[in-house]
Amino acid sequence: MKRVFDVFVSCIILLLLFPFFLLIALFIFIDSGSPIFYRQTRVGLNNIDFQLFKFRTMHTHADKLGLLTVGGRDPRITKVGYFLRKYKLDELPQFMNVLQGNMSIVGPRPEVRKYVNMYSSEQLKVLSVKPGITDESSIKFSNESDLLASAENPEEYYIQVLLPQKVEQGINYSKNATIRNDIRIIIYTFLKIIKQR
Repeated sequence: MKRVFDVFVSCIILLLLFPFFLLIALFIFIDSGSPIFYRQTRVGLNNIDFQLFKFRTMHTHADKLGLLTVGGRDPRITKVGYFLRKYKLDELPQFMNVLQGNMSIVGPRPEVRKYVNMYSSEQLKVLSVKPGITDESSIKFSNESDLLASAENPEEYYIQVLLPQKVEQGINYSKNATIRNDIRIIIYTFLKIIKQR
């Protein structure tokens, strides 16, 4: 039932927003050239890597300078990228990941291999469900980049403080994964985006 819900909603969103996707692609190209999409290897269900899609919001090869985005005005972020991140529009291509079957609309946010390799055996349980575009931690830590910017050592703060909480929430979600709960999280995510902007 969850898979049917994911496919149905993703198809509707991708069809309805296709002209908007083209507009975003045009703005990205005018602002900073190609590529339009950014692909990053993330860890998904059963500890298997997959390619996550986003609209590119940083200058090319910016990820080589660090995996974490620190502050809303991270100098690696392009002008158009700042706008896309502000309204979470850079996440929209992940509905293609949902159609491919390596993500769900709601589920624990997928992490990069570097940090997954630090998981304890208990934390690895978060990989028992498909990762998602949004989840409880996306709502709770919607200001994650600002939290990292205020930390003395952003990566250390992420590993020791934020990551354990995000994984714990992901495990809790895996124990209560229902369509009703997914709809609740989707609504709260939308409201959070509207409220913060």
